[in-house]
Amino acid sequence: MRSHLLNDTTAEHYRRSVTEGVERVAAKLATTARPFTGVTVDELAPRIDAIDLDRPLHDTTAVLDELEDVYLRDAIYFHHPRYLAHLNCPVVIPAVLGEAVLSAVNSSLDTWDQSAGGTLIERKLIDWTNARIGLGPAADGVFTSGGSQSNLQALLLAREEAKTDDLARLRVFASEVSHFSVKKSAKLLGLGPDAVVSVPVDHDKRLQTVALARELERCTAAGLVPMAVVATAGTTDFGSIDPLPEIAELCERYGAWMHVDAAYGCGLLASLKYRDRLDGIERADSVTVDYHKSFFQPVSSSAVLVRDTATLRHATYHAEYLNPRRMVTERIPNQVDKSLQTTRRFDALKLWMTLRVMGADGIGRLFDEVCDLAAEGWKLLAADPRFDVVVAPNLSTLVFRCIPAAVTDPAEIDRANLYARKALFASGDAVVAGTKVAGRHYLKFTLLNPETTTADISAVLDLIAGHAEQYLGESLDRAC
Repeated sequence: MRSHLLNDTTAEHYRRSVTEGVERVAAKLATTARPFTGVTVDELAPRIDAIDLDRPLHDTTAVLDELEDVYLRDAIYFHHPRYLAHLNCPVVIPAVLGEAVLSAVNSSLDTWDQSAGGTLIERKLIDWTNARIGLGPAADGVFTSGGSQSNLQALLLAREEAKTDDLARLRVFASEVSHFSVKKSAKLLGLGPDAVVSVPVDHDKRLQTVALARELERCTAAGLVPMAVVATAGTTDFGSIDPLPEIAELCERYGAWMHVDAAYGCGLLASLKYRDRLDGIERADSVTVDYHKSFFQPVSSSAVLVRDTATLRHATYHAEYLNPRRMVTERIPNQVDKSLQTTRRFDALKLWMTLRVMGADGIGRLFDEVCDLAAEGWKLLAADPRFDVVVAPNLSTLVFRCIPAAVTDPAEIDRANLYARKALFASGDAVVAGTKVAGRHYLKFTLLNPETTTADISAVLDLIAGHAEQYLGESLDRAC
């Protein structure tokens, strides 16, 4: 079995195997006509369950044939222009090349003696991102597995920097449409069930600073400690961006840590047209960025950034077998000193390859395209009497629902939209997301593909309306 180990003697075997796999995927991408086949769990599960993992096929081609049957054929393809659902972007080729390199070399970015140049490349990208944000000369950070981990680490630092050891007194403030990881992080950090204070949003789904000021004042008057305010720069549901300058002022006034969750909106850091929508982010104490959302990177490629490198000490632990304290005085750069993870992939290489091939402006133009597309999609929805659209987009998300003619019962409209989404997914013709607004079911386009056109949006809206009308017709038939 040594013939399967990647080393100097098997380099040609590696080349042939990877080439065969790449050719298989490339052929699939070239011939994919729909984002999804519509396969059901009941159809797919038996095929996977029937595979005996204790009986290997001993042949790469046979395994790829099997993979076609259990994965490639029925995968959900984010590169397709009618995949409009979640925060999944099509990926750029330089990043995929980086993925191939980092997987083969398999550096672990925890210590210098496992990564060397990889450590310095990651640190360079952290510095580059901090410069784009404007966090200042003492800024630092580290790559993470994703936005949830970044938010967790940021709130860990905020907890440790808070002016009390009494966890029961700590409070975190976030808008009512902030990411669920804020509440999850609070629980993981040992904070109480009432620790996260939900702040109302305005008509545009942005945190109301008047309400935030009121909650901060109430908190301090009650002897509680405002540990952190989480401002969102690109909410998952609406792409809304909270008023960052005003939030920064309140954080300074009340001594609260300001964290900006820019997992989605970080693409504006490279934007040539809309960078000003992030004004105020430079005043944050920490920032979450997900390059795998709006920098067109493969999962995972994310980071948490901090204004003051000294705050990262709260994630630092030393082990003699890994990163002994003496290495600090010897100026040996160990990324594990900053990270919640120990073993960690060299995910930074993907962004490095992208910047070196395309440049930041190339990324920014792609993100500007999807923001422009969302603005055009908003016009289509606002002019179409079949739909109710919630807010004009700040980024590239549209939340709406079908309002079938002559139907006035909100519950029936809810059921029609739920049916339309499920029927569309089952058809495989398009994939859209769903959410709730004021307790009612809505649909969602998350536009992250520059190849998507307004014609695609119009076509999918027609499909949704058709499925909703079909449901209502069938419902009427059943009633009769």
